[in-house]
Amino acid sequence: MRSFLRYKLLRKECLSLILLLVVSSVWPKVQASPGSVPIDSVKTQIRQLVEDKDYIKLAQAYEHLGGLYQQQYGYNKYTLDAYFNGMKYYHLRGDSLGYFNIHIKIGDYYTQDVFMQPYAKKYLNKALQYFKRTHNGPKIIECRLAFANLAQKKDPIPKSLITELRQTEQMSVLYKQDYSQAYAQNLLANMYLRNKQPDSAQYFVSRSLGMAQRLDINWLIALNYFYLGLVEQFRDHSDAAIAAYRKSYQLAEAEKNVAMMRELSRHTADSYSHKGDYKKAYESALKTLDFTNQFYYSEQTKSIRLQELDSQVKTLAVEKQLVEEQSRHQHMLNLMLAGGLVISVLGVFALIFGRRQQKLINHQQTVIAQQQIRDLELKSLQAMIEGQESERSRIARDLHDGLGIQLSRIKLFVEAHQEQLPLSVKEPLNQFLDEACTETRLISSDLRPYALSTFGLIPALEDLVQKLNLVNETALTLEHYGEVPDLGDEASVMIYRVIQELLNNALKHAEAETITVQMMTNDETVLISVDDDGKGADFETDSSKGNGIANIKSRIAYLGGQVMWQSEPDKGTSVMISLPMQKLVKNPSRVPV
Repeated sequence: MRSFLRYKLLRKECLSLILLLVVSSVWPKVQASPGSVPIDSVKTQIRQLVEDKDYIKLAQAYEHLGGLYQQQYGYNKYTLDAYFNGMKYYHLRGDSLGYFNIHIKIGDYYTQDVFMQPYAKKYLNKALQYFKRTHNGPKIIECRLAFANLAQKKDPIPKSLITELRQTEQMSVLYKQDYSQAYAQNLLANMYLRNKQPDSAQYFVSRSLGMAQRLDINWLIALNYFYLGLVEQFRDHSDAAIAAYRKSYQLAEAEKNVAMMRELSRHTADSYSHKGDYKKAYESALKTLDFTNQFYYSEQTKSIRLQELDSQVKTLAVEKQLVEEQSRHQHMLNLMLAGGLVISVLGVFALIFGRRQQKLINHQQTVIAQQQIRDLELKSLQAMIEGQESERSRIARDLHDGLGIQLSRIKLFVEAHQEQLPLSVKEPLNQFLDEACTETRLISSDLRPYALSTFGLIPALEDLVQKLNLVNETALTLEHYGEVPDLGDEASVMIYRVIQELLNNALKHAEAETITVQMMTNDETVLISVDDDGKGADFETDSSKGNGIANIKSRIAYLGGQVMWQSEPDKGTSVMISLPMQKLVKNPSRVPV
């Protein structure tokens, strides 16, 4: 029972990790050291740099200002304003590295809010494309980690994500990026937690925590303590989990990371509830609600969303203006080209006429080629079918004239020497010989039905249904309406084989109680239907149909007919075949009128 509760608890925790990573693990975080330059001083510096038009230093100052705002206010629009200004001045100075580095920061910042994740992906994609073109390994690693952070919000998580993170960790070691390596290990810890592998998760979170503490990355230290708490909670160590959550909460509070404090409060409430301290669990749950309202419903968060939408609107307005200017230039160009086009009209008309004639000739040649291909396909199909029937006839003759005669001679020999055989041998031997003779006759008849070549199609089908009724529990019936004219041998054999294949399929797969075969003939058409009350099947995607369905379609197509399957689950299957009488009879002029 405790294991089951622990499993449910971990499942609940793992599902929440997606949101936590999205809203709290911003990459890379600004880690301001004590004694950083105050915000007002940086603003004063920016005003001076604007007057001096020193765009590189101005862009760097705005980037630094964004980090200071983040340190003081947490998730806020002032940081984004500073980043956008920094990106603008990097662009004015032509510094692509700084420009796309800001793209990564904005993309990571938007990752905190689930509503802004599509925009995050847009900024990260632009950065990744640039750094791939310039072969900047460390920045490619940053982009890969940012995309891995986004991918973990999916449910289910992509199966390849653990492999990609391990590759990214190896790249971080190769490029000596300790910061990236620690973050990759943290993401791997989360992946193993979601896969319910706490031992592997603890291994990676311990490595990440050690590196984060050595590098003094408070946000990553806090996140690792949170994961350690989840590991302890999975192992039913509620006190240890609460202690780890408390360490993480202190760091998150110093970072003003409201989203992370919300998740920590919620999991702390779960741990208190698990150990039976419902008063503290209630207090932590109230904190969770308060932090949720602070993050998602605050004016700060709403203003960030509106800011991006406003940016999109402005971008569209600029694009519209560019399109209008291009349209005016295009209009002038069109006027200049109009004179030249008028001069070229006669030549164009002549060229069009010649091309039309050539197209007609090409079309006629294509039609002729297609008809030739169709004729070759029909001849190939005819040869294949004739070969199949010829081989069936040869095997049937060999069975009847060879193996059948030998079995009969053995049976006569045994009957002539019955007195010399003991009773325990004589009776089984006679039984085995009778069964072998019967099986040989059945196989021979199935390969080349005697009734078909001797009496015609309808008697052969009646004989087939009668034999199948003897060996199957399913009830088979044959109904025919109208006078069947004298069909050609080839058509009779093909129709017989098609119906035989449909009956075998129904007996093998449909699990039906009754199967009905109907044949209706008139002056122009032969209509055949095979219906069963079985379990039905999907004839478009069902792989169990094998080559039988393909053989049926090819034979019906060769006879110039059409075949259609209708089936519903547990309502049976109906196969309808329509064949033109003109292609079936021996002498078309003798079709009854």
